[in-house]
Amino acid sequence: MTRKFTGSTLLVATHNAGKLEEITDLLQPYGIEVVGAKQMNLPEPEETGTTFVENARLKAHAAAQATGLPALSDDSGIAIDALDGAPGVYTADWAETGSGRDFVMAMQKAHQALLDSGAAEPWTARFCCTLVLAWPDGHDEVFPGVMEGRVVWPMRGDQGHGYDPIFQPDGHDVTFAEMERFAKNRISHRADAFTKLVQGCFA
Repeated sequence: MTRKFTGSTLLVATHNAGKLEEITDLLQPYGIEVVGAKQMNLPEPEETGTTFVENARLKAHAAAQATGLPALSDDSGIAIDALDGAPGVYTADWAETGSGRDFVMAMQKAHQALLDSGAAEPWTARFCCTLVLAWPDGHDEVFPGVMEGRVVWPMRGDQGHGYDPIFQPDGHDVTFAEMERFAKNRISHRADAFTKLVQGCFA
């Protein structure tokens, strides 16, 4: 039996504005006030985990302990089959420049790695998301989500964030970055995890 969320304010443990906006949209029907880690002046904990669930747990518990609020964290990334699941948990690290994140560079890196691998198209891949809802007393609930698709090149679209311009979800002929934001939010890996979160903790 999962623990139900009974508060009125939920802290989302992310400094990523696009991710915060997406999560706020998804939670909007439940009348919950959503605040981001940046608003609360929380530092970004070092992501030392080797799996999505380890990193999501780390971020959620750090935020819950620091604020006394229930905290929701997401760790997500793209796993490309021909690259043995890379970049996976290192999805954001591939975009690190030393002075910020450059996802165009990261997408170029992924494309070059695919060319170097000699793998034939279609380059199957999936976006993975693990949501962890943690309470200040140390309890947490874990909800994984996934969206299957493939990597395409060149980059297409200017919506979304991260690797969205090179990911075409199964059953669609457009990339995540070519989709209207709410359409993407209905089918994404995060939406899959959110459906499970809502059923477990909010329904």
